[in-house]
Amino acid sequence: MTNNLLPDSFFLHELANIAGKASLEHYRTNELIVLQNKPKADYRFDPVTQADKLAEKLMREYITAAYPDHAIIGEEYGISGSGSIQWVLDPIDGTRPFLCGLPLWANLIGVTHHGKAVMGMMSQPYIGERFWADANGSWTSSAHGHFRLETRKNIALNQAILHTNSPEPIATHPDIHFGSLTEQVLMTRYGGECYAMAMLAAGRIDACFEYALEPYDIVPLIPIIEQAGGVVTTLDGGRAEAGGAVLATGCPILHEQILTILNQG
Repeated sequence: MTNNLLPDSFFLHELANIAGKASLEHYRTNELIVLQNKPKADYRFDPVTQADKLAEKLMREYITAAYPDHAIIGEEYGISGSGSIQWVLDPIDGTRPFLCGLPLWANLIGVTHHGKAVMGMMSQPYIGERFWADANGSWTSSAHGHFRLETRKNIALNQAILHTNSPEPIATHPDIHFGSLTEQVLMTRYGGECYAMAMLAAGRIDACFEYALEPYDIVPLIPIIEQAGGVVTTLDGGRAEAGGAVLATGCPILHEQILTILNQG
């Protein structure tokens, strides 16, 4: 394989199969699976489990066997390799709900080309639901069928549904006017993890804002949202592949409105 060859969607699904099998071996079991705590900004508890380590290890091995010239960055094992194509892996996004037995976690797999996110996969193996995107579009599949994803457009701000994963960072970031935003939308929901981003791509949520994402948290989701018609940027309106404070919306007009509120109150 060559360094400039992008994978196809079938390969994304094969990786999701591998990560899903490894994850489910440790899901809803009675064993102690937390290996360590990696506290980060605004969160006292950010666990790493056996499932995180195993799923990423197996995905890395599979990628390297097929695409030895591709670079990989993952939450658990860092960066390896170099080149124009890079895989971005979050073996279990939503480890806290994983520990609680709540199926709001997923295996996240992304691909960047020259730094831009071009392919993504979000797979929830316990309920058998997947969301993915390539150059041809954004899709979802489950026991209920196979559908093309499309974000909701032309929604007024006062009718918009807003999501952020946790209220914990709000008080520590008074310069980001999230409170002002919550007063102007229809309702605000918490705790959906990466599923909220998938539901934005599916037209069920209108805006998702997160205070501090890593590349592996957002890169796999960017193509899924963008190919469904949505917008993903940082607070300054730039590309979000590097993470940070990230806003995703289903509509460019709504996106600009919300950026203005978050930045100015």
